[in-house]
Amino acid sequence: MRQLLSGIAISASLLLGQLAPASAQNLFEPVLYINDKAITRYEVDQRQRFMRLLGAPDIDQQGAEDALVQDRLRMFAAEQMGIETTEEALQAGLEEFAGRAGMSSAEFTAALERAGVEYQVFRDFVEAGVAWRGVIRQRLLPQINVSDAEVDQAMKRAIETPIVTRVLLSELVIPAPEGREDSAMQLANSIVASNPSDDQFAEAAREYSAADSARAGGRLNWLNIDNLPPSLRPVILNLQPGQTTQPLNVPGAVVLFRLRDSQGTLRPGAREQVLDYMTLRLASASDAAQLAARVRSCADLYVQAGSGISPQINRQTVSQGQIPTLIATQLASLDPDEATVVNYGNSADVVMLCSRQPALLADDGADVPTSAEEPDGVEAAVPNPAGIPDRQAVREEIFNRKANEMANAYLEELRADAVIRRP
Repeated sequence: MRQLLSGIAISASLLLGQLAPASAQNLFEPVLYINDKAITRYEVDQRQRFMRLLGAPDIDQQGAEDALVQDRLRMFAAEQMGIETTEEALQAGLEEFAGRAGMSSAEFTAALERAGVEYQVFRDFVEAGVAWRGVIRQRLLPQINVSDAEVDQAMKRAIETPIVTRVLLSELVIPAPEGREDSAMQLANSIVASNPSDDQFAEAAREYSAADSARAGGRLNWLNIDNLPPSLRPVILNLQPGQTTQPLNVPGAVVLFRLRDSQGTLRPGAREQVLDYMTLRLASASDAAQLAARVRSCADLYVQAGSGISPQINRQTVSQGQIPTLIATQLASLDPDEATVVNYGNSADVVMLCSRQPALLADDGADVPTSAEEPDGVEAAVPNPAGIPDRQAVREEIFNRKANEMANAYLEELRADAVIRRP
């Protein structure tokens, strides 16, 4: 969402012209030293302008200083590791960043200059980012491992998380006729920055919104998510109830949306489980109980049963609906590697659960029987392989999250070790 909103904000903000020039007094005076390298007042002013154009309208001097300090630390780490940014890599980075606003690097640079931001600011910003990627790649990525268990757990959460199908939104449409785009954006940003409650957002909608919903405080009825414009869906789906979007530019207006509630449905088969379990038929319930008390894991059952009867152990991996009712009832209360006894009177089974997982995760390539509707006993089981999240995409998401966490931690470590002082 951040990239999408940044692109919207960049495209709009670059049309607003130059910001008010900073005072010329002592522009190149150092305001901060980091590891004996100066950050000047002019750099801080330029970074403020640049960040405002990137969709951070409330950035102050302290925020700009912090951003410059982080870039200096990134460059310092790269220098310490002997990482150099080639001109080719830098140009690719400039083009990539400008592309987020739908521009070429040259177009983006020209737009920045019209807004009073020098090309060197853009170049330094991107260079620090490219150098930092090199640091992460060389120092951190070799330390990152994503286990199959982590992927399974993440996929299980994804499968069990309802898919949002309807949303309850409030809207606030601020008119932005030609020549008043800046004031409309400022008003929208001030509303977002105030972190409004539902009632406060409704009050603002009644006061400022040009939409028909203004009388109702901007409140809309339930909307199917598929009925929203494709470009808006990811923005809304990234909200939690009670959150407001960043300002969105549309022709002639600046729009805010607030998510009041959402509804969803589980993927077909999300409730269906596949169980890996073992059974061993013994002559009496007492024999079965003694064996169940000794065994510590599914692998251990073969050992504890002994070579004489271990070949009779039956291990199966099947969906819940295929398990005999009496055994399924006992398995329902077991944890993995836990055993119990099913007593038939003249014989008994040792029943041991090895694992349980959502049917959609059991076998990516198999037609696993799953229930197409709520399990009310009337719907037949149908295969639903389309409900499985992409395993490689999930692995990459976990990998990237770990990389970001480690990168942020390393940046904080660099900051703690740096000598940062005022003149």
